[in-house]
Amino acid sequence: MEKARHQPSLPGALVALAIRAAHGYAAPMRRSLVVLDPAQLPTTTAVDPTDDHFHDECGVFAIYGHSESANLAYLGLHALQHRGQESAGIVTSDGQQLYAHRAMGLVQDAFSQAQLAKLPGRLAIGHVRYSTAGGSHLKNAQPFAINYARGSLAVAHNGNLTNAEQLRQNLEERGSIFQSSSDTEVLLHLVAMSKEVAFEDRVAEALNQVEGAWSIVFMNEGTLLAARDPMGIRPLCLGVLPGTKDAHVIASEPTSFDLIGAEYMRDVEPGEMLIIDSTGVRSVRPFKPAPRRACVFEHVYFARPDAHLGGRSVYEVRKSLGRRLAAEHPVDADVVIPVPDSGVPSALGYALERGIPFELGLIRSHYVGRTFIEPQQSIRHFGVRLKLNPVEGVLRGKRVVVIDDSIVRGTTSRKIVKMIRDAGAREVHLRISSPPTQWPCYYGIDTPTRRELIASSHTTEEIARYVTADTLGYLSLDGMLTSVAGENGDAKGFCHACFSGEYPIAFDGMNRAERSSYSIKTAE
Repeated sequence: MEKARHQPSLPGALVALAIRAAHGYAAPMRRSLVVLDPAQLPTTTAVDPTDDHFHDECGVFAIYGHSESANLAYLGLHALQHRGQESAGIVTSDGQQLYAHRAMGLVQDAFSQAQLAKLPGRLAIGHVRYSTAGGSHLKNAQPFAINYARGSLAVAHNGNLTNAEQLRQNLEERGSIFQSSSDTEVLLHLVAMSKEVAFEDRVAEALNQVEGAWSIVFMNEGTLLAARDPMGIRPLCLGVLPGTKDAHVIASEPTSFDLIGAEYMRDVEPGEMLIIDSTGVRSVRPFKPAPRRACVFEHVYFARPDAHLGGRSVYEVRKSLGRRLAAEHPVDADVVIPVPDSGVPSALGYALERGIPFELGLIRSHYVGRTFIEPQQSIRHFGVRLKLNPVEGVLRGKRVVVIDDSIVRGTTSRKIVKMIRDAGAREVHLRISSPPTQWPCYYGIDTPTRRELIASSHTTEEIARYVTADTLGYLSLDGMLTSVAGENGDAKGFCHACFSGEYPIAFDGMNRAERSSYSIKTAE
């Protein structure tokens, strides 16, 4: 790793210099940013053909007021690894300058003890990113960190800015230069160009210009900011480390707090911005209010089952989804099995509701990477067998109910059903603990185009024939929303665009190649 010679990693400083000249003010002394990223050429990340799920694109973590901020950020990101496996990064501050290290791969591969030792300070933010289709580059790894006219700043973002392409075009026409393909870089330019003085005001002004989903953390040399979009689409929560006066933590999921011994305090509310500095924690609401639309798929699949989101246990919600699925699509069977790991709680709920024995009929290998070498001689269901293997004694001669959380393209479901039949199952009934997935997500989830989603062009009966199941049943939209909201919750407070096509945020100015092939319904 090399130490930068006081050079910005992104061109935000160039923008800020232009602003300074135009408005005639003298900037304070420049603070330097130390970049510790390893040199790496662009690489292509292998796509796992057996991984037929939607994927959250990232997770964020931040900590203020602890002498081991880098080490705790490392542990916090490890607990969020399920939200992104392409790259990981941490930026810290010692009160005078920022130190940044980002690398490709898992958290444990991206950081060694020696590298963490080079990230000093009591303030840190971190990020894990999931790989999207196509190229995979270190330049897209977050947190992004820059020098600009008023010092240094860094940002880590979970979500997607739906008007980023239009904002980027406007900025480029005014002379801004971008070095990544990430929508998050737009925010750096907007903050650098702001005429506001206070750090939180500059950030608020920038966020008021963007649309879409953002659970986001910013930092400069001495202040941590955490903000959530007015609809609260992506999760974000606040915690505190007991036994300390001012050590506060921010994370996409509170499971990060458990690992480092922090206590969950509350969710960051939709439209709220927290300012954490030497004076404590302040809360402001600088954004226009909007109806709450939390992503329902966080409860269905993305979040860890041991997490609590919106005051509800994800594990209990998924069991409730299984119970409702059993009520809507009962079937006479001998055994209920999950597709591990995400299907386990829903399968438990289904089995309990129907009074059918629950068994682990598929065993998952937890040691499979994203790439593998396939032998020259073809092996039946090779890709799926790398991850899942049937327990023949559980399946042979049985009428089997298989529970999974979703079907995206249908290719993996087809292989799983055939593998269960090959193990001797007499009947295979596939049950899905969510509605048919028919629409892409534009709010921070890596999804295929609509034409790749099997439910967008096929009926349930057609999909059942394709995956070779005896029967197929999806949970209804109403059943899912009611189960996630709970008895006293608001079933209308969720974004379910990937199931219904009702997008809570319009797409004005977006340049999506596949948009022309279908219409978009905007939720009222």
